[in-house]
Amino acid sequence: MMRAIEIAGFGGPEVLRPTQRPVPVRAAGELLIAVQASGINRPDVLQRKGLYPMPPGVSDLPGLEVAGTVAGGAAEDLAAAGLKIGDAVCALVAGGGYAEQCTAPAGQCLPVPAGLNMIEAASLPETFFTVWQNVFAMARLQPGETLLVQGGSSGIGVTAIQLAKALGSRVIVTAGSDEKCAACIAIGADHAINYRTQDFVAETKRVTGGRGADVVLDMVGGEYIGRELQCMADDGRLALIAVQGGTASAIDAGLLLRKRLSINGSTLRPRSVAYKTALAKSLRETVWPLLAAGKIKPVIHQVFAAEQAADAHTLMESSTHVGKIVLNWQA
Repeated sequence: MMRAIEIAGFGGPEVLRPTQRPVPVRAAGELLIAVQASGINRPDVLQRKGLYPMPPGVSDLPGLEVAGTVAGGAAEDLAAAGLKIGDAVCALVAGGGYAEQCTAPAGQCLPVPAGLNMIEAASLPETFFTVWQNVFAMARLQPGETLLVQGGSSGIGVTAIQLAKALGSRVIVTAGSDEKCAACIAIGADHAINYRTQDFVAETKRVTGGRGADVVLDMVGGEYIGRELQCMADDGRLALIAVQGGTASAIDAGLLLRKRLSINGSTLRPRSVAYKTALAKSLRETVWPLLAAGKIKPVIHQVFAAEQAADAHTLMESSTHVGKIVLNWQA
C-alpha cells in the first residue's frame, strides 16, 4: 500500500483527502516511480471540481507531474528511455501523481537536470511540455519575435518567459498586480502589463512600436481572444490553452483575414504517448541543457507536505502565487 491524496467528492479544496491505495501496477511500456514530489497545476483544480474528465483508464487520483526515482520497469523500456533502476527522474503523467508511487510511460520520463533537487524537478513536466508544444512546436516562435503571455506569474507564465528569452525572443506579459509585474520582470520578461490598471492591447502596441506580438499564449479565452487579435502582428499566431475567462468570444473575422492571423487550440492530457514522447525528446535535446546550465531556473512559490494538498489548492485558487506550487512526499 502507499499514501495518496484522493478526491472524496467534487467540490472545494476540502474534498482532497489523504488515503491509502494499492501501489499501481505497471502496464507495458511504463516505469514505476517512487515519488518524492508532485507538482500542482490548474487542471488538478478543475478535476477536483468535476470539470476536467479523465481519459479512459487513467487513475482517479489527481496529479499530472512527479519527480522521484525509477523503482521498476522492463529492461527494454528502461533502455529505450536511457534510464536504469534508481535514476532520478521527473515525468508527465495523465493522472495519479498525488501518490507515493506512480506509473508513467517510459518515453515521458526525463532525467532530473543536473543541479536540480526533486522539488524543482517536480515543477517542470506539465508546464514545460505545455509551453514547448504550444509556443514552439505549434505557434513556431522564432528568435527575434515577440511573445505576449497572458498570466505571466503563473507556472505556465514563468516557464514561457524563461524559455522564450533563452531561445532569443522578446517577452511581454500581463499580470494582476504591480508586485506580480515586478516579479515577471525579475524572471526575465522585457515588459509587464498590469491588466487591472492598463489596457494590454494599447500597451502591447506601444512597446512594439505599433507592430504587435508575433505569438500570444492565452490561458484566459473569452473576450480576450477578440482583443488579442487587435494587438497581434501580421502573420501572428495565437496559442489558446485554457478558457478561464469563458468559452464564448466575438472576433473580427475581417481582422483575422487582413492580418493573416491563426488561432491554435490544444489540450495535452488526451494526446497519445507517442506524441508526448516526441515532445519529451525535443525537451531533452533543447531545453534540458539550458536547465542544467542554469540559464532557466524553476520558480517555486511554496512547498506543502503532501497531506496539506487542500491548502495547496487553496493557494492555487487564490492566484496570489508566482510560479509553481509543489507537494513534498518526504516532509
